[in-house]
Amino acid sequence: MAREIERKFLVLDDSYKELAFAQSRISQGYICSARGRTVRVRIRADKGYLTIKGSSDVSGLSRYEWEKEIPLKEAEELMKLCEPGRIDKTRYLVQAGNHVFEVDEFYGENQGLIVAEVELKSEDETFEPPPFLGEEVTGQVQYYNSFLMKNPFSRW
Repeated sequence: MAREIERKFLVLDDSYKELAFAQSRISQGYICSARGRTVRVRIRADKGYLTIKGSSDVSGLSRYEWEKEIPLKEAEELMKLCEPGRIDKTRYLVQAGNHVFEVDEFYGENQGLIVAEVELKSEDETFEPPPFLGEEVTGQVQYYNSFLMKNPFSRW
């Protein structure tokens, strides 16, 4: 079973844009957004993805994740089956030490929210924090994309 281990942080400023080595626009919807099990459809640039995630462990650091690239046309068709609401964001990739941070700048009803995530090999792995990292929000459900779809940042 594939495990995703990641930590999530709020972002202090837009210095990540200058540090980014790549960026892409992402649109995603959820076929199922039940707590503890989500089925996500994502379109990133010209590629489609289907992702299934399980519930997080007690710390919020680790959970089951399965992802498969699918043809763009199929992702577009699956988007029609998704629950109401979409996530629209630009993802910036920033190298910091041996890790790549994914910085998501949200649009629409989540405008103003910017979060950074780093994937780790183990829960106790250390990393070099980039200068734009703010408060850690790992495991805080309101920052999960599936939650933001139903309860956008603008309504908090």
